[in-house]
Amino acid sequence: MKNRIPGIILCLILAMPAWFLGHYFPIVGGPVFGILIGIVIGFIKLPIFFETGVKYTSKKLLQYSIILLGFEMNLFHVLRVGSQSLLVILFTLTTCFLTAYFVGKFLNLDGNTTTLIGVGTCICGGSAIAATAPVIGANEEEITQAISTIFLFNIAAVFLFPALGHALSLSDTGFGMWAGTAINDTSSVVAAGLSWSNSVGNNTALSFATIVKLTRTLMIVPITMVLAIYTSKKRKTDCDHSSFSITNVFPWFVLGFIATAIFNTFADIPVQISEGFVVLGKFIIVMAMVAIGLNTNIRKLLTNGLRPISLGLSCWFMVAAVSLLVQYFIKLL
Repeated sequence: MKNRIPGIILCLILAMPAWFLGHYFPIVGGPVFGILIGIVIGFIKLPIFFETGVKYTSKKLLQYSIILLGFEMNLFHVLRVGSQSLLVILFTLTTCFLTAYFVGKFLNLDGNTTTLIGVGTCICGGSAIAATAPVIGANEEEITQAISTIFLFNIAAVFLFPALGHALSLSDTGFGMWAGTAINDTSSVVAAGLSWSNSVGNNTALSFATIVKLTRTLMIVPITMVLAIYTSKKRKTDCDHSSFSITNVFPWFVLGFIATAIFNTFADIPVQISEGFVVLGKFIIVMAMVAIGLNTNIRKLLTNGLRPISLGLSCWFMVAAVSLLVQYFIKLL
């Protein structure tokens, strides 16, 4: 731990301006600013004693931050609205992963980048990428490519979805369902839902979209479990290590996420405390993104940038289209 402290403090200091910039420009968000600041500072050759702490922040602290996000979950709210959105979520998840797999193969993208963009689009943007990266052993460049791609479509969604929703004459709940199931990141879902609610004079769409999005966020749990099992079997086959087991890659921090969500639901925690834990978790994610930026090879990132964007666009379009189609057929629109 003594060797880790300098790198952790460096990430903490650099995360502060990224955090405040994220509040001033919520469409961009703190994690994206964190990566950008890390990349800029990364051009400077940092002393070697920062290295251990930076790596620890980008991996272990990132996992611990996911546990704290469980305090954002109230399972009763999720179950009430989730029962209405579950069918749409299942269809969009399936569509997204199939699209990511086949388009990723066509574009000749590496498996980790494809997986991260897929889960980022399917589930909840940066949080899903943060939860999935340590499970599949993704490196800093792969994480940065995925976060950058998701960020691009987050911004586009905030402006496009309300306009398209009005053009399609969606109801308040229809738009809330569409935004909650088809926009990548929670902050962008809230921004789009708020824009819609302001235009119609009520908060129905905003509230519905937010809870649907939180329901979708819970899909982190089964998805990371499945990826952990797949990664375990793949590594055992590739390396032929008979001693390799699921415990090596099992996402134990996801169990912590479930535990905090259950605790938050039943323990009657004061709102200020639960919100404080969530804010702390989100700040640690910004610290981890700074660490990832510090370790990113910017030349390689720019060279391979177009293919991840093409994959993200394909997944995003298919998810948005399927969400509308399923709602149409089950008469939610």
